[in-house]
Amino acid sequence: MKILLDVMGGDNAPNAVLQGAADAVKEFGQGMTIALLGQEEVIRQAAAELNIDLTPFEIVNCTEVVTMEDDPVKAARHKPDSSLVKGLTMLKKGEGDAFVSAGSTGALHVATSLIVRTVKGVKRPALATPMPGIQQHYLLLDCGANAECRADMLNAFGTMGSVYAEKVMGRPNPSVALVNNGAEDHKGTPMYREAHQKLKANPSIRFVGNIEPRYIPEGKVDVVVCDGFVGNVVLKLTEGVATSLLGMLKPIFLKNLFTKLAYLTIKDGLRGLKKMMDSEEVGGAPLLGAARPVIKAHGSSKARGIKNAIRQAKTCVENDLCGTMEKALAETMAAVQE
Repeated sequence: MKILLDVMGGDNAPNAVLQGAADAVKEFGQGMTIALLGQEEVIRQAAAELNIDLTPFEIVNCTEVVTMEDDPVKAARHKPDSSLVKGLTMLKKGEGDAFVSAGSTGALHVATSLIVRTVKGVKRPALATPMPGIQQHYLLLDCGANAECRADMLNAFGTMGSVYAEKVMGRPNPSVALVNNGAEDHKGTPMYREAHQKLKANPSIRFVGNIEPRYIPEGKVDVVVCDGFVGNVVLKLTEGVATSLLGMLKPIFLKNLFTKLAYLTIKDGLRGLKKMMDSEEVGGAPLLGAARPVIKAHGSSKARGIKNAIRQAKTCVENDLCGTMEKALAETMAAVQE
């Protein structure tokens, strides 16, 4: 198995990406090769500074870099020798089994759609992120790749999310819910009402109806479906609330001797909570619907986040996620046509 890694993408590239790759090789690299895509001189210099042995890796030199300021479409079309575009081209040609990047979300989404393409039945890939919940993590999609969607797209998201929850997250017969401003079937915009009916008739999923945003964090459902605008708001609000609440707890426990002693009794639990809310633990968001596995790591990923994104890519390949998803989507389309 070969994982293609964009070394030049992300706020902390190339050092964090290289360190994450090195950690991945040590922890779960047996039977896996990682190809480092980027400016070879920069890669070797960073590896020397970090004291990383590059012997286990394959280096693919790329002369161009896609930046966050680049227009996504122009970057995908006019920077063929960038680590992002070249990596996706290699993936398309079968020169790798999965691609991981912490670079521009827009450029990755556009380039994946243009180069790797999507499985039959999917118009555009969706970003799917496992999110922390009280009972369990849940899968949220779309998280920002498609700000405007049609009802049939949300229906496809439900199928894709269900397959991912079962094959990668290990959830048998996962439940699927649609984000809405009420639990009743008639709530929401016309598009969301139509999406509800399509999801309800989808034979490939276990649709449990609408879910109001205030109930999403409970983690009672496995897959939460929405358009990319709503999903991105839910994602960023959740991250912001988690950071704020954890930050507000610190001055409370430092208030006096008694609160400090109280902290000592629950510090392990708080550490566990902080770990659960940490996006680095998840690693990245797969672009579900792409014909080959593509993982978008968080732009601010550090080494641990990159390592876990690589782990996620490896799991997708091992479980033939794309093949299974294509089969499920084909069954859904066949049922609709009957």
